[in-house]
Amino acid sequence: MVEGVVAVAGEEAQDLTDRRWWQSLVEEHQTVDLKTDQPHSARMYDYFLGGKDNFPADREAAEQSLVAFPNLRTVARENRAFLARTVRFLAGEVGIRQFLDIGTGIPTSPNLHEIAQEIAPDARVVYADNDPIVLTHARALLTGTTQGATAYLDVDARNVAGILTAPELRDTLDVTKPIALSLIALFHFIPDSDDPYGIVRSLVDALPAGSYLALSHVTADEDSGWEQVAETYRSRGIPLQPRTRAQVARFFDGLELVEPGVQVVHRWRPDGTATGLTDLEVSNYGGVGRKA
Repeated sequence: MVEGVVAVAGEEAQDLTDRRWWQSLVEEHQTVDLKTDQPHSARMYDYFLGGKDNFPADREAAEQSLVAFPNLRTVARENRAFLARTVRFLAGEVGIRQFLDIGTGIPTSPNLHEIAQEIAPDARVVYADNDPIVLTHARALLTGTTQGATAYLDVDARNVAGILTAPELRDTLDVTKPIALSLIALFHFIPDSDDPYGIVRSLVDALPAGSYLALSHVTADEDSGWEQVAETYRSRGIPLQPRTRAQVARFFDGLELVEPGVQVVHRWRPDGTATGLTDLEVSNYGGVGRKA
């Protein structure tokens, strides 16, 4: 009888905890304007990946983009696979224990810290994004091992000083030791007018020797349909600028490119899970570079 009472009390306590957590999540959403009537790149990406953290405006824009380029779901899926392989390479083969992931997006398991901490439980990860719904989900869901650490920055990628001087970054990462900078599917949303190469250069310059840059970026090299996708995004207030292979490679200027260099992402150290895909279907370049 006592055991039954204890069990019920435990269930009620857990239910109360769950309800409080959801209430705090709702309250946090209510304190900011999520602009759910406007599409957002992170929520559209979530939709392409089959997620549920998106709204009608996101789905409408995503479906319109799929008309122009029907392989967008493949692009998103292979981009996530590229992220996983780069983190396994960096945490496993290279031994990196610190990661700075800018442009985090809505959490989609496995997340960067899950991959890194599966290999190295003491890995430390700082996530950065400037979308309120992304940060809310991140704080609720992106929890790591007790040996390692995770932190979250609410900051625009173009605010380099804000990123580098953030207490959360300084408290989590040792900036005197190598750091892996992850810029996955981010810089095609930063137009030339915002000096994307200067932003990356400033971020990399602040990292110590032995650090790495992992970057992916969509391209229209294989299919002009991407230009129609870009127009769909831009007409809804989201800057999108596909770049050529040479333009993507320029982000790695001054770094030692890891073999096989800048490739369509499913060809970067493939693990056999993306057989049969063409470059056109993936249309996304990626690479990893080391700072000497």
